[in-house]
Amino acid sequence: MRKLALIVLLTAVVAIAPAAAASPTVRMTIMHVVQGCHVWGTNDSQPLGPKRKISLARGAKLVIRDNCTMSFDFSQIAGPKLKLGDPRTYPGTTRTIVFRKAGLYRLKAKNVETSQQMGLQTLGPDNTLVLTVRVHK
Repeated sequence: MRKLALIVLLTAVVAIAPAAAASPTVRMTIMHVVQGCHVWGTNDSQPLGPKRKISLARGAKLVIRDNCTMSFDFSQIAGPKLKLGDPRTYPGTTRTIVFRKAGLYRLKAKNVETSQQMGLQTLGPDNTLVLTVRVHK
């Protein structure tokens, strides 16, 4: 009877462990707007502005989709070293960043083409996007 109870317990632990270890995923977009050409946005395209601060748990994933018509070059300007891969993100593509270490990160996304080159009607200069990410232990 004890062996059966132990087997049931171990089976339950093994079944629950992958779900408990799964990292949360946060989704954001880069979206086109008239004032400043582009801003950070929610996954359902609600504008958040050119500068944004978010908090994540250690191990979380951030997925950024380029919903704007222009390409962006990503760079890390503060925090523990991240694996960003190819710095360029193209329209319609996504970039996934995993935050494995606690700390304060700062990322910059700079448009490759200008709004004038793309033929977009905008007000004011094009924004340079800055994302500050605080990763908790």
